[in-house]
Amino acid sequence: MTRVIVQFFRLLNSVRVLPHVVLMLASPNRAIIEDELARWAELCMSHRPRASAASRLLWMMTMYPEYRTLFYYRIGGARRLVDFLCPPMQTLLIATGSIGPRFFIQHGFSTIITAESIGADCWVNQQVTIGYTAGSGRPTIGDRVVVNAGAKVLGGITIGSDVVIGANAVVVKNVPSNVTVVGVPAYIIRRDGVRVNEKL
Repeated sequence: MTRVIVQFFRLLNSVRVLPHVVLMLASPNRAIIEDELARWAELCMSHRPRASAASRLLWMMTMYPEYRTLFYYRIGGARRLVDFLCPPMQTLLIATGSIGPRFFIQHGFSTIITAESIGADCWVNQQVTIGYTAGSGRPTIGDRVVVNAGAKVLGGITIGSDVVIGANAVVVKNVPSNVTVVGVPAYIIRRDGVRVNEKL
């Protein structure tokens, strides 16, 4: 009996996600969505390494509200047709001009992402704020940037590529590439793999 109930709920879930598969296939961002699905599957679905794009989408739309929010960002206005079926994460806001491929959001709780642009292969954790300060623009973020839990990246600044922003850091100045920054206000503790102590 239990097996029948599980199969029934799997079928219902598949019906709920099917319109999303159709929108993914029709989206001009299909290649980015499929690439992102591969990254999320690698990080979140190690138990199913050979799953198809449709299976990955089914899993992500069911299990990860952070992914749902990102998916709806990728498909744009068409989201209004289906977002009631798989609601996005209510405490995660993405209002960014452009986001490069393979973007990953780990624990998107209480996170605001309003950058000018974000490069490829970036990673954002929970309780992060990326956005405006009074009278300034939004940050521009390079490739392969990791923004750890609780960090704030504020104003019309530029974050280089291959940057790690430590937990709870407050970044209000430009950050060069290939560094790790921590603290309030943020300062550099690692540059090109070498331990340092430098102001921004």
